[in-house]
Amino acid sequence: MKIALMGAGAVGCYYGGMLARAGHEVTLIARPAHAEALRQGGLWLETQAFQERVPVQASTDASAVRGAQWVLFCVKSTDTESAGRAMAPHLADGAVVLSLQNGVDNAERLEVVLGRAVVPAVVYVATEMVAPGHVRHHGRGELVIAPSPASASIAAVCSAAGVPVQVSGNATEALWAKLVLNCAYNALSALSGLPYGAIVQSPDLPVAQVMADIVRECQAVAQASGVALPHDILASTLGLARTMPGQMSSTAQDLARGKRTEIDHLNGFVVRRGEALGLATPVNRLLHTLVRLREQQPTPHEGGAA
Repeated sequence: MKIALMGAGAVGCYYGGMLARAGHEVTLIARPAHAEALRQGGLWLETQAFQERVPVQASTDASAVRGAQWVLFCVKSTDTESAGRAMAPHLADGAVVLSLQNGVDNAERLEVVLGRAVVPAVVYVATEMVAPGHVRHHGRGELVIAPSPASASIAAVCSAAGVPVQVSGNATEALWAKLVLNCAYNALSALSGLPYGAIVQSPDLPVAQVMADIVRECQAVAQASGVALPHDILASTLGLARTMPGQMSSTAQDLARGKRTEIDHLNGFVVRRGEALGLATPVNRLLHTLVRLREQQPTPHEGGAA
């Protein structure tokens, strides 16, 4: 198959690399330094099971989605509309677009821009970009996607490439459940500079209680929005650190690189939805505010403190 990855960061490179390794024609659309490294040496895919250099095509231009049968849309939530507008004129009529993004409303926002259906996908993977052209996989890798005419083929192709896919009629609930995980871990990892395992293994600090407060606020907002979260959402949230103990959150990785984070679409989303519903979300508000303040801190290369 011909597959394009729009926004080839750590998540996009992992899934693109797995599909390319399985023999598909994959084009990664990435930032200039990253795209150049990919063109020169392919993608160095470092996983827990293997390390391999995978040949891929690379571009910096959204027009590279032209002719793709699938487009995996992996840009940051803050860039959904602008990236969608950039690629819209180049999409094939029958192209299947999947949103592999954090947050709960990206597929809907992208549908408005593209004027076509978008398949929402919930991503459970721990990855990081070590260097341009080099992605490291720390764990997991499964996808949950909503039912669509292409769901069966997506599941078959991805599963054959080593990417487990579950087709679920409860994809909306799964997106919200993933949002809760992100709200609980992303800001804490970014503000502390610690991976998930170290965060929960802090016996002298009330981390579990703080996470419980975050989850309760998210549960209240979800319920008022008509979304039923799993009854064991707190236990599964606390248990995430066992499956991804060495993972730094994407928010932490963005701050380390001096990039804008997705916090407005994580804890910030819960705050805004809570306000609209008349619900207080003080813990999520605090975390959102602190991360936004950290975004204003100069990075070392700009002359600020490390």
